[in-house]
Amino acid sequence: MTRIPKSEFARRRKALMEQMGPDSIAILPAAPMYIRNRDVEHVYRQDSDFQYLSGFPEPEAVIALIPGREHGEYVLFCRERDPERELWDGLRAGQEGAVRDYGADDAFPIGDIDDILPGLIEGRERVYYAIGSNEAFDHRLMEWIKSIRSKARQGAQPPSEFVALDHLLHDLRLYKSAAEVKVMQAAAEISARAHVRAMQAARPGLFEYHLEAELDYEFRKGGAKMPAYGSIVASGRNACILHYRENDQPLKDGDLVLIDAGCEIDCYASDITRTFPVSGRFSAEQKAIYELVLAANEEAFRHIAPGRHWNEAHEATVRVITAGLVELGLLEGELDELIASEAYKPFYMHRAGHWLGLDVHDVGDYKVGGQWRVLEPGMCMTVEPGIYIAADNQQVAKKWRGIGVRIEDDVVVTRSGCQILTGGVPKRVEEIEALMAEARQGSA
Repeated sequence: MTRIPKSEFARRRKALMEQMGPDSIAILPAAPMYIRNRDVEHVYRQDSDFQYLSGFPEPEAVIALIPGREHGEYVLFCRERDPERELWDGLRAGQEGAVRDYGADDAFPIGDIDDILPGLIEGRERVYYAIGSNEAFDHRLMEWIKSIRSKARQGAQPPSEFVALDHLLHDLRLYKSAAEVKVMQAAAEISARAHVRAMQAARPGLFEYHLEAELDYEFRKGGAKMPAYGSIVASGRNACILHYRENDQPLKDGDLVLIDAGCEIDCYASDITRTFPVSGRFSAEQKAIYELVLAANEEAFRHIAPGRHWNEAHEATVRVITAGLVELGLLEGELDELIASEAYKPFYMHRAGHWLGLDVHDVGDYKVGGQWRVLEPGMCMTVEPGIYIAADNQQVAKKWRGIGVRIEDDVVVTRSGCQILTGGVPKRVEEIEALMAEARQGSA
């Protein structure tokens, strides 16, 4: 299984601490366990910032990064080994494993944090911390600060400044290393196979959840523990609901089905959308809308390269889609005026993409100093134009109503342009129809 190497986590911590500077400390808690119902917990997934700096997969843990600390700059508080609990819940790294397997310079039991962490904070001028993201931990941190302040007369030095950790850390996360791109490529390839499998399995009379099951099977078979987000399997008019999640309606002959789904590997997300006909063949109207969205998808790639700004790809998709809607008679007017008045918005109401990484909607500012961010090598994003014609839209001819199409790929900015990570799923009309015809012949 492709994973991020231990040396990379060390490099990330070093890069962050260099930006923090001396006389500072960064504190990050692990994600809490969440209850699904009564005493049943959700499958555990580590906090993305915590994962980025440590790769440590357990709950009940806290990272302290302390530049210049004589006894080691990376301190990890985590659960102790406990044979009885491990019998029920699985193995723990313990303090020895935290040092040996996860690169901690020092590791302490999480139960001792109240006694140890205030002493590590004391004497540091700045505390880097993401205030507001974990209310319970915010309260604990304030209690530690209060305890230091209460000893000021005895010479204790409380920190004088709190700095948002998110800004520094999220800027680092925006630039993907070669190792990160390799993991994201692995996730994309598994997800691509899942989409192909769903296309091959589609038949009138099945339900949306049957295709979701095919996706889940391919994700798990590929080694992914979970989807990167709730899979969308939306047939017919459901494809016009952007975040449709029910996945419980029948697949009908003559309808399209839009699948927006991707798995995560080592906590890195993939995010793919494909739209295809349940019957295996596009109608004339479906094909016209589909090929317009595909043209927008492919045009966007030509606007993703170093030196281009973030919004150029979106602007390119808007121009292609608006011009196409005019050509099909779904909009009337002069192209630039239609774009300026956002006349396309009833059909194309979302942006053409988002950052992608440890979060499916990954961190990183889209604007810097009020200007769209300039793209640089290593930035990863999605490209996902779409057209959605509501089933009750009385402004268009009946033949267009209820058609929803989105085509989404994952790309990474390279030195000369961009690399598409999700090329393993067909997206041309003839390729999709041929794939589905072959699958039906094989099962006949």
